[in-house]
Amino acid sequence: MGGTVPTAAEPIGPDTADMPRYADIPKINVTVARAGRGPGHLFLTPQSILDPGAPHGPQIVDDEGRLVWMHPVPEGQYATNVRVQRYKGEPVITWWQGTATNTGVGVGKGYIADRNYEIIAVVNAGGGQPVDLHDLLLTEQGTALIVSYQTKPHDLSPIGGATDAIALDSVIEEIDVETGEVLLHWSGLASVPLEESDMPVVVAGDMPYDHLHVNAIGIDSDDNLVITARSNSALYKLDRRTGEIMWRLGSGRSTFAMDVGVRCNWQHDGQPVGDNVYRIFDNGANDYFEGYESRITWIRVDPEKRVATHVKSLFHPEHLSSIAEGNAQELPNGNVVVGWGRAARVSEFSPDGELVFEATTPSGPGWTTYRAFRFEWEGRPATPPKAIVDGESVHAFWNGATGVAQWRLLAGPAEGDLAPVDTVGWDGLDTAIKLPAALGARFVQVEALDADGKVMDASPVEPAGT
Repeated sequence: MGGTVPTAAEPIGPDTADMPRYADIPKINVTVARAGRGPGHLFLTPQSILDPGAPHGPQIVDDEGRLVWMHPVPEGQYATNVRVQRYKGEPVITWWQGTATNTGVGVGKGYIADRNYEIIAVVNAGGGQPVDLHDLLLTEQGTALIVSYQTKPHDLSPIGGATDAIALDSVIEEIDVETGEVLLHWSGLASVPLEESDMPVVVAGDMPYDHLHVNAIGIDSDDNLVITARSNSALYKLDRRTGEIMWRLGSGRSTFAMDVGVRCNWQHDGQPVGDNVYRIFDNGANDYFEGYESRITWIRVDPEKRVATHVKSLFHPEHLSSIAEGNAQELPNGNVVVGWGRAARVSEFSPDGELVFEATTPSGPGWTTYRAFRFEWEGRPATPPKAIVDGESVHAFWNGATGVAQWRLLAGPAEGDLAPVDTVGWDGLDTAIKLPAALGARFVQVEALDADGKVMDASPVEPAGT
């Protein structure tokens, strides 16, 4: 069975950890924020596989690097791909969560949450198999396109390996989210010969041989699928109904003659953008092979002439090279948001290539965000704000609320006798407001105010601790 909407008797959300102190959450560092940025918030998953105990999880962040929302993930688990999509006609947040290896293999599930941050559906692969961390794409038909890495015995002798070896099968499935029915099942091992892989079998060692390493799925203008295979440095176009390979771009058996500037290496996030053009995050390197600087490149294919030509490329001004991960997103205003993966940067470029936004992921060993996105999003938590008293400060906390412009602190001698003390601007997920000891307040409350000064919601009244 695939993924389904949870019933009341089932767990309705992913594992979570206690919310850490705001000061303890590693945050991005914004270094460039110029006019011309696209609207909305950043959607990130900063984490370090080398520092698993550090607070981490899917995040929504503003352009000053301040947290708007965070779903804290337990130590030993990771999250990727948090972004806004649409499900049943409504905007939702989706992400993957589970365990992962440092070779990029995920074992987990996909989660769909509404604007109240309540989980409304969980996506699983068919046959009890795990969902991989690389992609979770919702469709207008109420389905989810997923990657599932599945370990299988496989004969690797055609490429010099053992006859009784273990391989990773990059499986693509289309799942009906509501019923869990598997509508498409595509096996990379069954469809793509081992000889097409650029990954030497000796690199695998004791690990399963990963001959495709599919890391992205896109829907083309003709409704068929385009997948990105990192181990093959290739894109494959698949018939969405039958799974038949329609063409290859790259690999040793490219359908197209490849013009100058077309060849990519160890890429991520190949996406159709229309008119037979495909945008690719070309890493140019991987964990085993040093290479060129990374780029975002646009390639046009001519299915009739069987030729692929280079349209344009975008490079970072510091010539970054990312050995793994990475993505690009084209915004409605023509800007391009880039997550540079292991190069630990998030950038936004104007249509003419000017760098209008830049941030680094938290400092420390191994910190990265698998992908980075920018979306407009209106979130309103199902639970009210909290007023947390800490000495002579009250911390206003409302995880995920967008549109809060200010916090108003009320205090007084009794629960029913409170008066305004101060109003301060929203300053992130945890906004501190001074509570003068001279007031002698016994109870406090905070109110969230919108840009017009209207009360959006209020916290329960809390003892002031004095």
